[in-house]
Amino acid sequence: MIRVLFVCHGNICRSTLAESVFTHKVKCLGLADQFVIDSFATSREEIGNPPHRGTVNKLKEAGIPLVPHRAKQITWTDYINSDYIIGMDSANIRNLNRMLKNDPEGKIYKFLTFAGSGRDIADPWYTGNFDATYEDVMEGCEGFLRYLEEQGKIRH
Repeated sequence: MIRVLFVCHGNICRSTLAESVFTHKVKCLGLADQFVIDSFATSREEIGNPPHRGTVNKLKEAGIPLVPHRAKQITWTDYINSDYIIGMDSANIRNLNRMLKNDPEGKIYKFLTFAGSGRDIADPWYTGNFDATYEDVMEGCEGFLRYLEEQGKIRH
């Protein structure tokens, strides 16, 4: 079982978008039984809130089911129980390292590094551009799937 956690600041925009998109992709590939997928926040600001309406609308437009979710903050227990912790931007990575004892097991990754880029995924909470965020999330998901295949963790 491959345990993947997507993380952004509030866990209502980017990480929930990534959770739903990646869940959909692995299901379409017939790999859903090989994954546990979840999403988390580095902050406590949105705890208990559902995904942002922009995320919900973008997923609906793309024909991707929304994974039911309420925002929650990542903990050390989540770290221990995961294989990949994927942050959306440099601030997320910095905060994750601070919160998770500087990543002693090397589980923290910046999402677009799987797609060969060091770019951050812009936060649509500030930009309002869920289309651009969706495109980046798709790029990250495809790159992550390629990475897992190259590492021999999956076959598709």
